[in-house]
Amino acid sequence: MTAPGVDDLLKEAKANKLHPTIRPRDAATLLILDRSGAKVRVLMGRRHMGHVFMPGMFVFPGGRVDPTDSRVPVVADYHPEVAAKLAARPKGKLSLTRLKAFTVAAVRETYEEAGIFIGRRTGQSWRAPGDLMAFAERGIELDLSPFRMIARAITPPGRPRRFDTRFLAVFSDAIADRLPEAAGPSGELEDVAWLTLEETRGLDLPVITQTILGDLGTRLAEDPELSPATPVPFYFQRGQGFQRDLL
Repeated sequence: MTAPGVDDLLKEAKANKLHPTIRPRDAATLLILDRSGAKVRVLMGRRHMGHVFMPGMFVFPGGRVDPTDSRVPVVADYHPEVAAKLAARPKGKLSLTRLKAFTVAAVRETYEEAGIFIGRRTGQSWRAPGDLMAFAERGIELDLSPFRMIARAITPPGRPRRFDTRFLAVFSDAIADRLPEAAGPSGELEDVAWLTLEETRGLDLPVITQTILGDLGTRLAEDPELSPATPVPFYFQRGQGFQRDLL
């Protein structure tokens, strides 16, 4: 099956243009990649049917960036080329603390939705806001160094929710702990599972998620270690067309 391209994204955008245009909010999504088997698997879950945005669809864990995400301490920074890609083509200047907030949001949402702690177990106590207190209680601190950028996409105008999303990836050896119930406290994702890229093709997926999975398959075939220097796609609507640039 061929992954959707920019034409498919444009068709989907036109078919769903039902709401007044709103400004996109910053968001981050995390692709956790498990290389322990013969094929790479990625963590995904199904959004609860009560959601306004993409109900019942399978997605990666993630969500919008909260104000407190920029104030969370980290034990190591991004690779410089990852930071540069996160900061590329901003709507206004992005500070270093704002860049940090993308990964903090993705890590926080992954815990809330899937019960997985991504970080470094140092045993040190630290002051943590909200749900990140569960990290501090376990002595798990956030480490930005293993994260890689996979893509960026801005939700087209006319949707009930719009996000400017950074898609981040990390290998599963960055998992420091998991909740025993194999689910997150928010209950936002159901049927959370590790899936091969082939298995994801039979799921009900948003077009952009299908597109990102196609990009991921190509990237892993050419760059299995996810080099920080590899260019990443940026999807956005310009005028009446949908565009794919590289960052």
